Amino acid sequence: MTTRQERVNELLKTEISDIVRRAIKDPRLGFVTITDVEVSKDLRHAKVFVSVFGDEQAKKESIAVLQSASGYIRGEFGRRVHMKIIPEITFKIDTAVEHGARIFELLQRVKHDEDK
Repeated sequence: MTTRQERVNELLKTEISDIVRRAIKDPRLGFVTITDVEVSKDLRHAKVFVSVFGDEQAKKESIAVLQSASGYIRGEFGRRVHMKIIPEITFKIDTAVEHGARIFELLQRVKHDEDK
């Protein structure tokens, strides 16, 4: 990954987090955290990974809200930063946090079983 890609990733992560927190007022949007951003080499496409607190229905609704607001988010990002190309944004669920919690839970069980 180039230095420019890394800088754009961080900029997207920061700005999209702020836009989602302050500007998106849809009641279907749950507790959403932007965990990572991956921008393509040509800077035309960006995958934004989000962690959503809640059940599967809340996750689906939150992703739907974010996808429908992606044009607005892209436009707002373009107004905040001055870049020639503003990437197309797609949102993906980040399951790493849940994965980590599940692994931690399993390790705790193993430890508990060993202590018996």
